[in-house]
Parts: sequence; structure tokens; C-alpha cells
Amino acid sequence: MSALFVANWKMNMLRAEAAEFVRCFLQQYKPSDKVLGSEVWIAPSYTAISEVASALKNNPEILVGAQNAHWESKGAHTGEISVEMLKDIGAKFAILGHSERRQFYGEDSRKVALRANACAGKGLYAIVCVGETKDEFSAGQSNVVVQKQLAESLDSFSKQLANFLVVAYEPVWAIGTGLAATSKQAGQMHTMIRQQLIEQFGVSGREIRILYGGSTKPENIAELLEQEDIDGALVGGASLSPDTFWSMISSASGVTRIHT
Repeated sequence: MSALFVANWKMNMLRAEAAEFVRCFLQQYKPSDKVLGSEVWIAPSYTAISEVASALKNNPEILVGAQNAHWESKGAHTGEISVEMLKDIGAKFAILGHSERRQFYGEDSRKVALRANACAGKGLYAIVCVGETKDEFSAGQSNVVVQKQLAESLDSFSKQLANFLVVAYEPVWAIGTGLAATSKQAGQMHTMIRQQLIEQFGVSGREIRILYGGSTKPENIAELLEQEDIDGALVGGASLSPDTFWSMISSASGVTRIHT
């Protein structure tokens, strides 16, 4: 299984900056390089999705996506964006339930489930994020919190659409702090998530990719990817520089994939 790197640009980059990022990144990224063995997805701000999709028109293997999506196709939902609108401008996936959405904007797992079901049901990959806060981690509640979030966020998610699902584990205490879970800590959490996915989706649960997010960087990515159930990374700050993002991807190219 190839490693998947998802760039989450958050609220950064105007259209011209996004296009320049792609130009610089493509000078280094060579999809024909058999050593690479990685997939790349990019989630710009809404205003730059079309720009990035256009800049990547000759590189369809790099997917462009969004940082959220609403479950309704249209209607009185001020400030939201539908799956149909995202597909219309070239989006192929959406990040759902990111910790910043949960923590600062009242996003709960019930809404994440609605969004995930809508995305997958309409042909958009759903990246469902789960993770515990620092207080929950310190209280030894990490497993309970993540299991509950995952179960509720995947409520009624169809087994037939499991190939449209990606899960991202992002400990809130490690996002943007410079801290990161040790490879052992992250590996143990991913193994628990894998088991929960298998229980819900059967054999298909083995194929669902589980990403780690939380202060990932070129210096720690290889060690993380050596863990059996870590299938890639959801990358925040380190994805804003094409050089740093590429360095992370290339650092992972020599990792022996032991995933089954």
C-alpha cells in the first residue's frame, strides 16, 4: 500500500500563491518515479480549489479537495458548501471533523457523520478526523474518546462505500504545537482504529487508509510510517512550503512498507 500525503492548507494562500506552490512542487514531484511510492492530495481554501485543479490538469494523479462539505445539495445554509458545488470546481475529496472544526466551530460527530455519508454517497472521498485533547490524553482517556468519535462519525456509513473512506488520527495536543505522538503511541492508536474499522466494515476495514496528523515533518515521518497501521499523513504547516512538503514525501520513499 502506497503512503498517502494530504496537504491541509487551512486558511492560507491566495489563488496566485496556490498556483505558484503547484508550479514549484511539480518541479520536484515526478509521478513516474517508481521509488516514490506515495500519493499526494491537496486541500486548499475554497477560493483556490479551481486554481489548483487547473494548475494540476496535466497531473491527474494529484487529487484536489476541500476542507469541509455540507450534507445538503442546496438550500438555506449560509456559509456552507455542498458536495455538488465542490465536484463542480474539481474537488475529489473533503476533510471532515478536523479538530479545529470540532474545537472552535461546534462541529460534533453527528454532523461529521452526515457530511461523511453525503461525500461518499456522491463520489467524494471522505477524510474523517478523530483525536483527543491534551486534557483527555493526560487523563488516560485517549482510546475511549477516539473510539467514541469514530463510531459516531461513521454512523450509518455504508459498507459498500468503504473505498471512499479515509480516517485521520490527529491528537489535538500535537497540532501546530511542535509536539508529536511518539511513533509507538501513534502506532498503538492506529492499530486500535484499524480493529474498529474491521469490526464495522469487515474485510474492507483492512484496506481503509489511516493517516497520522499532528506536527508531522521530514524529520519524523519515516519513523511514523514504519508503524504497521500508519498509511500516510495529514499535513498542516509543513505542507505550506513546496520544498518542505516534498522533503517529507521523499523522506518516506525509502520506508519499508510492512502493511498488510
